[in-house]
Amino acid sequence: MIDYIKGEITELTPAYVVLETTGIGYFIHITLPTFSFLGEQTTAKLFVYEAIREDAHVLYGFRYQSERQLFLLLISVSGIGANTARMIMSSYSALEIQEMIASGNVSALNAIKGIGTKTAQRIIVDLKDKIVKGTGGGELLNLATNKNAAQKEEAVSALIMLGFAPAASQKTVERILLEQPTLKVEQLIKLALKMM
Repeated sequence: MIDYIKGEITELTPAYVVLETTGIGYFIHITLPTFSFLGEQTTAKLFVYEAIREDAHVLYGFRYQSERQLFLLLISVSGIGANTARMIMSSYSALEIQEMIASGNVSALNAIKGIGTKTAQRIIVDLKDKIVKGTGGGELLNLATNKNAAQKEEAVSALIMLGFAPAASQKTVERILLEQPTLKVEQLIKLALKMM
Protein backbone atom coordinates (compact mmCIF):
# COMPACT_ATOMS: atom_id res chain seq x y z
CA MET A 1 0.00 0.00 0.00
CA ILE A 2 1.12 3.57 -0.72
CA ASP A 3 1.72 5.54 2.50
CA TYR A 4 2.19 9.00 1.01
CA ILE A 5 2.90 10.78 -2.27
CA LYS A 6 5.11 13.84 -2.43
CA GLY A 7 5.38 15.88 -5.60
CA GLU A 8 4.58 18.92 -7.67
CA ILE A 9 0.96 20.07 -7.93
CA THR A 10 0.11 20.09 -11.65
CA GLU A 11 -3.67 20.37 -11.30
CA LEU A 12 -5.88 21.35 -8.37
CA THR A 13 -9.68 21.44 -8.02
CA PRO A 14 -11.91 21.30 -4.92
CA ALA A 15 -12.43 17.57 -5.60
CA TYR A 16 -8.98 16.34 -6.62
CA VAL A 17 -5.31 17.14 -7.06
CA VAL A 18 -2.77 15.76 -9.52
CA LEU A 19 0.65 15.30 -7.91
CA GLU A 20 3.54 14.65 -10.27
CA THR A 21 6.51 12.73 -8.97
CA THR A 22 9.26 11.11 -11.09
CA GLY A 23 7.29 11.74 -14.28
CA ILE A 24 4.07 10.11 -13.04
CA GLY A 25 0.94 12.14 -12.28
CA TYR A 26 -1.17 10.72 -9.46
CA PHE A 27 -4.89 11.64 -9.51
CA ILE A 28 -5.83 11.97 -5.82
CA HIS A 29 -9.31 12.70 -4.44
CA ILE A 30 -9.22 15.31 -1.65
CA THR A 31 -11.50 17.05 0.86
CA LEU A 32 -12.30 20.78 0.86
CA PRO A 33 -9.99 21.52 3.85
CA THR A 34 -7.14 19.83 1.95
CA PHE A 35 -8.00 21.87 -1.16
CA SER A 36 -7.84 25.10 0.88
CA PHE A 37 -4.50 24.04 2.36
CA LEU A 38 -3.00 23.16 -1.05
CA GLY A 39 -4.24 26.36 -2.73
CA GLU A 40 -1.16 28.35 -1.75
CA GLN A 41 1.42 25.68 -2.57
CA THR A 42 3.29 24.39 -5.62
CA THR A 43 4.38 21.09 -4.05
CA ALA A 44 2.70 18.85 -1.50
CA LYS A 45 2.99 15.68 0.54
CA LEU A 46 -0.29 13.83 1.01
CA PHE A 47 -0.93 10.72 3.08
CA VAL A 48 -2.86 8.32 0.88
CA TYR A 49 -5.60 5.73 1.19
CA GLU A 50 -5.78 3.44 -1.84
CA ALA A 51 -9.19 1.90 -2.58
CA ILE A 52 -8.76 -1.09 -4.89
CA ARG A 53 -11.96 -2.08 -6.65
CA GLU A 54 -12.69 -4.37 -9.58
CA ASP A 55 -13.04 -1.47 -11.98
CA ALA A 56 -10.56 1.06 -10.54
CA HIS A 57 -7.73 1.93 -8.17
CA VAL A 58 -8.75 5.16 -6.42
CA LEU A 59 -6.48 7.35 -4.29
CA TYR A 60 -7.67 9.61 -1.45
CA GLY A 61 -5.21 12.14 -0.04
CA PHE A 62 -4.94 13.77 3.40
CA ARG A 63 -2.66 16.38 4.96
CA TYR A 64 -2.11 14.39 8.16
CA GLN A 65 -2.03 10.72 9.11
CA SER A 66 -4.68 11.41 11.76
CA GLU A 67 -7.07 12.68 9.04
CA ARG A 68 -6.51 9.45 7.12
CA GLN A 69 -7.19 7.47 10.32
CA LEU A 70 -10.50 9.31 10.75
CA PHE A 71 -11.40 8.60 7.09
CA LEU A 72 -10.65 4.89 7.64
CA LEU A 73 -12.85 4.88 10.76
CA LEU A 74 -15.70 6.52 8.82
CA ILE A 75 -15.58 4.02 5.94
CA SER A 76 -15.56 1.16 8.46
CA VAL A 77 -19.16 2.13 9.36
CA SER A 78 -21.77 0.09 7.48
CA GLY A 79 -23.35 2.23 4.75
CA ILE A 80 -20.52 4.80 4.62
CA GLY A 81 -18.49 4.62 1.43
CA ALA A 82 -15.38 6.57 0.53
CA ASN A 83 -17.33 9.37 -1.20
CA THR A 84 -19.68 9.80 1.76
CA ALA A 85 -16.72 9.88 4.15
CA ARG A 86 -15.10 12.52 1.93
CA MET A 87 -18.34 14.55 2.00
CA ILE A 88 -18.37 14.38 5.83
CA MET A 89 -14.72 15.47 6.00
CA SER A 90 -15.41 18.31 3.54
CA SER A 91 -18.26 19.63 5.69
CA TYR A 92 -16.33 19.96 8.95
CA SER A 93 -12.72 19.86 10.13
CA ALA A 94 -11.46 16.48 11.33
CA LEU A 95 -11.31 17.78 14.89
CA GLU A 96 -14.95 18.97 14.73
CA ILE A 97 -16.08 15.58 13.39
CA GLN A 98 -14.30 13.77 16.21
CA GLU A 99 -15.87 16.12 18.76
CA MET A 100 -19.35 15.53 17.24
CA ILE A 101 -18.90 11.76 17.45
CA ALA A 102 -17.42 11.87 20.96
CA SER A 103 -20.29 14.08 22.23
CA GLY A 104 -22.99 12.15 20.34
CA ASN A 105 -24.13 15.19 18.29
CA VAL A 106 -26.56 13.49 15.86
CA SER A 107 -28.09 16.75 14.55
CA ALA A 108 -24.73 18.18 13.40
CA LEU A 109 -23.89 14.99 11.47
CA ASN A 110 -27.45 14.85 10.14
CA ALA A 111 -26.99 18.36 8.66
CA ILE A 112 -24.36 16.98 6.22
CA LYS A 113 -25.76 16.33 2.73
CA GLY A 114 -26.48 12.62 2.27
CA ILE A 115 -26.36 11.74 5.98
CA GLY A 116 -29.74 10.74 7.40
CA THR A 117 -30.60 10.41 11.08
CA LYS A 118 -30.08 6.62 11.12
CA THR A 119 -26.68 6.93 9.43
CA ALA A 120 -25.63 9.68 11.85
CA GLN A 121 -26.68 7.51 14.80
CA ARG A 122 -24.82 4.51 13.35
CA ILE A 123 -21.63 6.60 12.95
CA ILE A 124 -21.84 7.67 16.61
CA VAL A 125 -22.65 4.17 17.92
CA ASP A 126 -19.88 2.51 15.87
CA LEU A 127 -17.15 5.11 16.40
CA LYS A 128 -17.77 6.79 19.77
CA ASP A 129 -15.64 4.31 21.74
CA LYS A 130 -12.92 4.28 19.08
CA ILE A 131 -12.73 8.09 19.03
CA VAL A 132 -12.94 8.60 22.81
CA LYS A 133 -10.70 5.67 23.74
CA GLY A 134 -8.67 5.88 20.52
CA THR A 135 -5.13 5.88 21.82
CA GLY A 136 -5.96 6.16 25.51
CA GLY A 137 -8.16 9.21 24.94
CA GLY A 138 -5.40 10.77 22.86
CA GLU A 139 -7.12 10.69 19.46
CA LEU A 140 -8.49 14.22 19.68
CA LEU A 141 -5.23 15.47 21.13
CA ASN A 142 -3.29 13.67 18.41
CA LEU A 143 -5.01 15.70 15.69
CA ALA A 144 -4.35 19.01 17.44
CA THR A 145 -0.70 18.06 17.87
CA ASN A 146 -0.38 17.29 14.15
CA LYS A 147 -1.86 20.68 13.30
CA ASN A 148 0.63 22.38 15.64
CA ALA A 149 3.48 20.38 14.14
CA ALA A 150 2.70 21.77 10.68
CA GLN A 151 2.40 25.33 12.03
CA LYS A 152 5.62 24.96 13.99
CA GLU A 153 7.53 23.57 11.02
CA GLU A 154 6.36 26.38 8.72
CA ALA A 155 7.07 29.14 11.25
CA VAL A 156 10.54 27.80 12.12
CA SER A 157 11.42 27.50 8.39
CA ALA A 158 10.34 31.12 7.82
CA LEU A 159 12.45 32.37 10.75
CA ILE A 160 15.51 30.45 9.56
CA MET A 161 15.06 31.94 6.05
CA LEU A 162 14.99 35.38 7.70
CA GLY A 163 18.42 34.65 9.16
CA PHE A 164 17.65 33.51 12.71
CA ALA A 165 19.42 30.53 14.28
CA PRO A 166 17.51 27.21 13.91
CA ALA A 167 17.71 26.27 17.62
CA ALA A 168 16.56 29.71 18.83
CA SER A 169 13.76 29.79 16.23
CA GLN A 170 12.45 26.39 17.28
CA LYS A 171 12.60 27.21 21.00
CA THR A 172 10.72 30.51 20.54
CA VAL A 173 7.99 28.97 18.32
CA GLU A 174 7.49 26.07 20.76
CA ARG A 175 7.15 28.49 23.68
CA ILE A 176 4.49 30.52 21.83
CA LEU A 177 2.55 27.40 20.78
CA LEU A 178 2.45 26.14 24.37
CA GLU A 179 0.66 29.31 25.44
CA GLN A 180 -1.39 29.91 22.27
CA PRO A 181 -1.84 26.66 20.29
CA THR A 182 -4.55 28.06 17.98
CA LEU A 183 -2.46 30.79 16.34
CA LYS A 184 -2.23 30.93 12.56
CA VAL A 185 1.24 30.65 11.02
CA GLU A 186 1.42 34.37 10.14
CA GLN A 187 0.52 35.39 13.71
CA LEU A 188 3.00 32.87 15.06
CA ILE A 189 5.84 34.31 12.95
CA LYS A 190 4.98 37.91 13.93
CA LEU A 191 5.00 37.03 17.63
CA ALA A 192 8.25 35.09 17.28
CA LEU A 193 9.90 38.08 15.54
CA LYS A 194 8.99 40.31 18.48
CA MET A 195 10.52 37.83 20.94
CA MET A 196 13.78 37.16 19.05
